[in-house]
Amino acid sequence: MSLRSVCVFCGSRPGRRPEYEDAARALGRRLAADGVRLIYGGGGVGLMGTLATAVMEAGGTVIGVIPDPLATKEVAHAGVTEMRVVPSMHARKALMADLADGFIAMPGGLGTFEEVFEILTWAQLGIHAKPIGLVNTGGYFDALIALVEHAIGEGFIHPEQRALFVDAPTPETLMPRLLKHHPPAAFQWVSREQT
Repeated sequence: MSLRSVCVFCGSRPGRRPEYEDAARALGRRLAADGVRLIYGGGGVGLMGTLATAVMEAGGTVIGVIPDPLATKEVAHAGVTEMRVVPSMHARKALMADLADGFIAMPGGLGTFEEVFEILTWAQLGIHAKPIGLVNTGGYFDALIALVEHAIGEGFIHPEQRALFVDAPTPETLMPRLLKHHPPAAFQWVSREQT
């Protein structure tokens, strides 16, 4: 499989540890080197800004997608290849998903968590079959992965759905896994009476 474009979800803040920004710069350089276009939330601040700047500095292509109300709040990145301003958060996520061949999440806050779980849910429902990966910098996503595995253990998530995403500690180790990742087909819901 080849990825021509990847949507990256990440924080609009830099986080407390320098390794988060280091990982964002490393991912940006890797995407540019591989000729993979970055699709992201359009911000010029936090990890979002660091990532987009790294792609641009390395000669890559960046498409930002930002809702009109956030264009000034998130300080839209002025130096990207293309900035698309949309009317809402829903429109932002739909357009980013449409433009991307795959998804990567880096450390971030509530918005990043929401985006990750929505894109996982879309995969579970068969809305898309694109690869999803987590850059687990410094174990940032350990608790999220543990939550998914807990839900599997409690019977709320089918065990096969753990394969909806891959994770790795660095962008360099994630990218080869993402390229080989084939999420399972949409889950076939079975009623209790059929089991």
